[in-house]
Amino acid sequence: MPVEVLSYGCRLNTAEGEVVRREAEAAGHDGLVVVNTCAVTAEAGRQARKAIRARARDGARIVVTGCGAQIETAAYAAMPEVAALVGNDAKLHRTTWDGLDTGERVKIDAMTGLARAASPAPVRPAGRTRAFVPVQNGCDHRCTFCVIPVGRGNSRSVPSGTVIAQIRDLVAAGSREVVLTGVDLTAWGRDLTEGFGLGGLVRRILRAVPDLDRLRLSSIDSVEADADLLDALAEEARLMPHLHLSLQAGDDLILKRMKRRHGRDDAVRFCQTVRRLRPDAVFGADLIAGFPTETEAQFARSLDLVAECGLAHLHVFPYSPRPGTPAARMPPVPEAEIRARAARLREAGARALADRLDGEVGRMRRVLAEHGGVGRTEGFFPVRLSEAVAPGSLVDLRIAGHDGRVLRAA
Repeated sequence: MPVEVLSYGCRLNTAEGEVVRREAEAAGHDGLVVVNTCAVTAEAGRQARKAIRARARDGARIVVTGCGAQIETAAYAAMPEVAALVGNDAKLHRTTWDGLDTGERVKIDAMTGLARAASPAPVRPAGRTRAFVPVQNGCDHRCTFCVIPVGRGNSRSVPSGTVIAQIRDLVAAGSREVVLTGVDLTAWGRDLTEGFGLGGLVRRILRAVPDLDRLRLSSIDSVEADADLLDALAEEARLMPHLHLSLQAGDDLILKRMKRRHGRDDAVRFCQTVRRLRPDAVFGADLIAGFPTETEAQFARSLDLVAECGLAHLHVFPYSPRPGTPAARMPPVPEAEIRARAARLREAGARALADRLDGEVGRMRRVLAEHGGVGRTEGFFPVRLSEAVAPGSLVDLRIAGHDGRVLRAA
């Protein structure tokens, strides 16, 4: 039986989960279930624990790894359903899985002091046309709501030569689109001596891998975007015009209490600049509802940000306190109000998405076909295909309509 990996949270965790599957299978752990946890919210942990109990009832042998295992080690170790815990760095190494059945049940080392990002060859899962390439890990910032630096350590970059070689291999294996991922992607290169940042990396990838059809970025911190990245967005057609922004809030005082590095005007100005350079740009964003001390007026400024930045894809997180973080000690917003504000943000996001999809109707769009009769536009909008198209094909299609979430090809 193959190894089953259940990954929660970010795209980086998903990409790492595929490496875990490969290494665990190569070590001969047939039938193993690996739960690759997330610790960003309490809900992510609840879902992981629910899955652990469910799979244990099915008789599976379960190993837990990921940020949850790294940060909440004692809680997961106390679960009798868990056979072993593996740390966030160790999970990426073959030696860990070769030695899984020897030594201690809990194999968690601190993430402090890691000098380089692990850079195992990325995996393109069977049947996928898009591949994720982790180029950065960890974070040097200390936002007051976030525990991820504890789970992943300080910022570490994969050298550009390694990244380019990995992308060449993926393209040779059939990938039409590559997504660069990381915890703090715009911090790429600061710990290296290469003399350029994320924008320079993007430029070099596109020059070095001319057969790569599409290059996409995962979530970025807009205030850290360098001039090279803006130039690349303006000049490189193969760099996709979809940016997912780590905004978190729309009120300056709340942003200050979050210890973010940007203000409201910075976010709006960035979106205006990118849209001027790349008129077809599509923006998504992470937003937190109900951060401690947030008033109704401050929350309204987050609602307003959806329109002011022209956001089309929202990831809304109801605030949940993370143990040991400064925000957990701040005066909380009532739980019912947090849920209500999250619902209002999601409703605003749904309206904004439907409005943006209205603007796609009647246009010709280049679509990368995926399995299941769907594809993605350059702006990352899903498209229901009207006829069979081989997965991995890039086709020009006219958009006939939408259902509020998914476009429909003519």
